[in-house]
Order: sequence, then structure tokens, then C-alpha cells
Amino acid sequence: MQSYGPAKVIEEAPYVPASASLPEITLRAIILGVLLAVILGGANAYLGLFAGITVSASIPAAVISMAVLRMFRNANILENNIVQTAASSGESLAAGVIFTIPAMIMLRAWTQFNYWETTIIAALGGMIGVLFTIPIRRALIVENPLRFPEGVATAEVLKVGDKGGAGIGFIASGAAIGALFKLGDTGLRLWGGVLETARHVGGTVAYFGTNLSPALVAVGYIVGLNIAILIFLGGALNWFVAIPIVGSLQGLPEADSAVEAAGRLWSRQTRFIGVGAMVVGGVWTLIRVRASLIRGIRSGLEAYRARRSGASSTVARTERDVPMQWVGIGIAVSAVPLFFVFHAITGVWWVAAVMAVIMLVAGFLFSAVAGYMAGLVGSSNNPISGVTIATILTSALLLALFLGTESVVGPAAAVLIGAVVACAAAISGDTLQDLKAGRILGATPVAQQIMEAVGVVAAAFVMAPVLTLLLKAYGIGVPTEAHPNPLAAPQATLMAAVAGGVFRGGLPWAMVVTGMIVAAAVIALDVVLERRGSGFRTPVLAVAVGIYLPLELSVAIGLGGVIAWATGRTFAKRRAAGAAVDPEAQTTGERNGLLFSAGLITGEALLGILLAIPIVAAGRGDVLAFWGTHERTWPGAILLVVVMVLLYRVGTAALRRRGAS
Repeated sequence: MQSYGPAKVIEEAPYVPASASLPEITLRAIILGVLLAVILGGANAYLGLFAGITVSASIPAAVISMAVLRMFRNANILENNIVQTAASSGESLAAGVIFTIPAMIMLRAWTQFNYWETTIIAALGGMIGVLFTIPIRRALIVENPLRFPEGVATAEVLKVGDKGGAGIGFIASGAAIGALFKLGDTGLRLWGGVLETARHVGGTVAYFGTNLSPALVAVGYIVGLNIAILIFLGGALNWFVAIPIVGSLQGLPEADSAVEAAGRLWSRQTRFIGVGAMVVGGVWTLIRVRASLIRGIRSGLEAYRARRSGASSTVARTERDVPMQWVGIGIAVSAVPLFFVFHAITGVWWVAAVMAVIMLVAGFLFSAVAGYMAGLVGSSNNPISGVTIATILTSALLLALFLGTESVVGPAAAVLIGAVVACAAAISGDTLQDLKAGRILGATPVAQQIMEAVGVVAAAFVMAPVLTLLLKAYGIGVPTEAHPNPLAAPQATLMAAVAGGVFRGGLPWAMVVTGMIVAAAVIALDVVLERRGSGFRTPVLAVAVGIYLPLELSVAIGLGGVIAWATGRTFAKRRAAGAAVDPEAQTTGERNGLLFSAGLITGEALLGILLAIPIVAAGRGDVLAFWGTHERTWPGAILLVVVMVLLYRVGTAALRRRGAS
């Protein structure tokens, strides 16, 4: 794969050698991790229901952990890593819950968020996600090392803090810029966050847009040109090809503007092309990594047998996972309470058993898919809702065979399966991201896996009260007399529509099948490129993610990838011109660019979480808009260009300082 950008940083030896042994799971780390998991989980639950997005908490949690544990003399980098591992699980679990559970209210299967059902689904779904990552850790992190951009950024943030300031200026300046952007856009509402335009062309519509988020550009910089371009191409395939064609053939939906018409075509029709591509891409991903998966499971079982026979363990500290037999026991034990939750909905034992089987199979499949996508684009841009739609779609089809399309409980049953899988997939992506950071730092995987589970359980116990509070205060999804303008909960609304559509009709099956065909073509192209030894590859899930995401996100990520390419290209051109370039200059430039990018992500994430406090307190999103709400986008666009230039200059600053003779 082409490796412009910070790829070299990923392959370095562990920061803490495997031979060293530092305290990781400590009492203060557990307390701080649990508190942050609960706080960040609750804040992101609101933000997700309000705006349809959540904020990755790994980097903010790492920064907060360093600030708190710095007060203790004997704190260490692995202890800080353990805190962020537990804390980030709260945010991820919140995403899995809010994308699905509110659909039960919208389908009128529930009239309130039942505490124990919600808690069991969240806790055990998240626990299954942790357990499923154990056999796939080796496949996706060790033997098939993906970039895991936010995991790499988190590790770099922690290393900079441990070194006492080397490079902290890049993180601090990036964080300040990211925070100011978030404040100006989401907080003060000084400009619109999306630059977009659309025009009616003949009988259809043409659209273009980009998000003005420095954090998204930073993600593109970290993942590099190859993946960033594929994500953009997936978006271009949807918005520049599929939407105009569908609009021309089926007519445009009623809308107040061309932008709104394009958005409705995407949300109601062409978005499902990405869903079909994800289904095929998920199966293909498992096929591709099957050997690594089998080796991971086999090595775990061999280690267990060796311990049982009294043989001394030769497994390095940095390779120790939760024993494989406990993985199997944990999954089996987790399935039992979920079986009873399913039975409470359907009232039929054998249907509940079928649901449990579907849940386990889909949970493993999409946990692997979500982990793979987190490795490609990071947790913040990991389209868990797309994975969940695919799960609900598949589950609803199977349940329709058993229950019939006239079943009253069928849609709710499909949503419950999707809720468990969504929580598992969200936690899987987060866990693998944290394990990537841990691998760079030299952490012990089993310690991180335990703390991920601790964070999941802590956050699960507050999800139902938080959802109940928001339902009573603002309403969720469905307008009522008491709450005519409820929290939008866009993902949960879509889940309810998909589950109901299978049993009541109305799903765009042609789009799903089209996505499957597109995925097959992309896979074929990737196989050809692999056989030719090409440096540019086309992993299907990167394209599927681009198809599923709004174009505005794909464009911003693509821009970041271009900056990473331009940075590496600058060094290559100097060498090609015969200049004597210091070998250390490019490595330093890559690291500084990574740190600056990590700062951009950190600042935006921290402000996103902090802004939830006044928003929740006031019950409205424009509480800080003291000068009114402005939709103009040119201030944000100009400032984003400035940030992109800064990112390029940071990456090439070492070249200018050491230069070429």
C-alpha cells in the first residue's frame, strides 16, 4: 500500500519493551476510567440523538487522564493508556445504544426505555464486542497491520505527554485550532459547518459539498492517500453517479431546495448501495483474514493447554490476551440473558433461540467488519449505523420467513438483534483501536481487554436513565403534543424504517443489490492489483464506507489524504532533484504532522463533549449563539484552507530547517 504520511510511525518497536513491567490496572485508573466512561457516554448519547453524530473519546480521555494522573508521582504511560481504554468504551457504547434502542419507541414496541432490558442489551452487547475482538486482534493488528488512525494518534499523544513535552507544541496548537473551529461552528454558530451546493439539471439533481472540519482532514492525513482517495471515490460514485441516475429514473422527491432533494435521495435510496456493499465486503473481509483468525484462536487454545499441562509460558507480555476458553464461556453466558430478552418480545421460545443464533453470527461478522473499518478510517468515522442496517435487514428477512410478513413483533425483534450487534460492533472498533494504541506503547492486551469490559459495564448502567431523561425532557424521534420538536435521532429513525419496511414493504432492494454488485467489482479489481504487486490497492470496505457516508465527510477525508501525499511528495522531489536530504527530516516531518493532526482531533472532540453541557442544560443547540445563527460558510472555508496549509507546512518544516544543501 502506498505509504505517504505517518506510516513509519505505526511500525516502530513498542515504546515500553515487553521485558518491562509497569503497573497498568490500578485503583485510581479504574476509578478515573469508570467516571470518564459514564460522563463521556452520557454526553455522547445526547449529541448522537440531537445531531446524529458521536465524538470519539480516546484522545480526549488520554489528555484528561494525563492531566489528572500527572498529580501522582508514580503514574506511568501504560496507566494513562488503561484509563483512556475504559473511558472511550463509554462513548462507543452510547453510539450502539442510541442508533438502535430508540427505534423501539418509534415502533411503539416500548412506551419507555425499560431499564433492565436496555441495560442487559447494552452491557452484554458491548461485552460480546470485547470478546469477539480477542481472536481477531492478531488478524487485524499483528499479522495484517491496519493504520487505525485514532489509535495511532492516541499513542502519539500519550508518548508526547510521557516525554515531558517533546512535540507537545504541535499537539497543543492543533488542539487549540480544532477547539476554536468547533466553538465557532457548533457553539457560537458563526458559520455553517458544511459548504454545499446543488442544482437541478434536467429532470435530476447535481450536488457537491464538503464538511469544514479540521478533524476530518486530520483523519484523512493519518490514513494516507490510498484509503482517503477510496473513501472519496465511494462518495463520488454515489453522489455524482447514482443520485443523478436515480433522480432521473424515479423523479425527485418533494423538497424545498436542490440540496434537500439530493439529501433525500441519498437517505431514502442510494445510501442502501453502501449497505449492500458492506454486507459483501464484510463477508469478503472474513474470508481474507480467515487464516489469521484461525491462527489466533489456535494459538490461544494452545496457550491454554500449555498452562493446564504445567508448561512454562513463553508468550511475551505484549501478546497476552484473555484466555480463549474464557472467551467461549463469556460468549455463551452472555447469550443466555439475551435469549430471555428476545423471548419477552416474541413470546415464542424457538423464535428467541433463532434470534440468539442470528445475533451471535451477525455479531462476530460485523464485529470483524467494524474493527476493519476502524483500522481504515478510525472510530469517529466508522459507519456503525451502516453495519447495523445490514444486520437489521438480514435479521428481518430471516424473521419474516419464520414469523411471516404480517408479524406484529417482527420489526421490534429485528431491532433488538440489531441493538446487540450495534453495541458489539461499536465496542469492537473501539477496542481494536485501543489495542492498536497499546501495541505501539507496549501495553498488555489482556489488561486493556479487562478495562474495556469495565468501561462497558459502567456505561451500560447509565444508558437507560439518560435515555429516559432525554425522552421526558425533549422527546425522541416522534413528535408529540408535549414535544412537537423532539430530538431527531436520525439513525434510530432509519433503523425503525428498515425493520418496518421488510415486514410492511417499501425498502429499496434494487439499491442493496446494486451495492453487492459494486462490491464484487471492487473486490475483483483489488485481486488484480494484488497479483500485479501494485502499491495502490482497493480494499472494498473503504469504498463501501465512502458510498454510505455523506459526501461532505468523504471530501474532507480525501483532502487530508492529498495533503499527506503532497508532504511525502515534497521530500521525494527534493531527492529526485539531487538534493541531499537529511534522512531524519522526513521521519520528523511525518511525526510532527501526525501530532498536529492528533491535536486537531483532540481539540474538536473535547469541545464537542464540553458543548454538550450547556446544550443539555438549556435544551437547545444554539444556546451559545450570542450573535445569532449564521449559515454563511465562507469564513469556515477560508480558515480550513489556512489549517490545511499549516498541516502541510508542519509536515515539511523539518525539510526547510535541515534543508537540502
